[in-house]
Amino acid sequence: MKEQPFEVIRGSGNVFADCGHPHAAVEQLKAVLAAKVIGVLDDRALTVRQAESLTGCAAADFSRIRQVKLDRFTVDRLMKILDRLEQDVDVRVTIRPHRRGESRPHPA
Repeated sequence: MKEQPFEVIRGSGNVFADCGHPHAAVEQLKAVLAAKVIGVLDDRALTVRQAESLTGCAAADFSRIRQVKLDRFTVDRLMKILDRLEQDVDVRVTIRPHRRGESRPHPA
């Protein structure tokens, strides 16, 4: 029996949207911000305890960020952590209509 080739599907650029998450844009932004936090910790070779003493944020929060357990974090909170790590966050917002045929769940 001949194997069928994989079907290649181009993603939207947001894995959360591609997987049908209801708040995909927020989840994507939180993931990007968390990755930046992790990058700063890695670049400075900071332990979670050192990050705690620098920022006043609990070491457990940094552990959660490293484990990508972001459900307890808001975008605002992640931005504050970056600020306390002496990082400037620039935000650019683009508003556009949904693509035709794209359905999105309404927020609860």
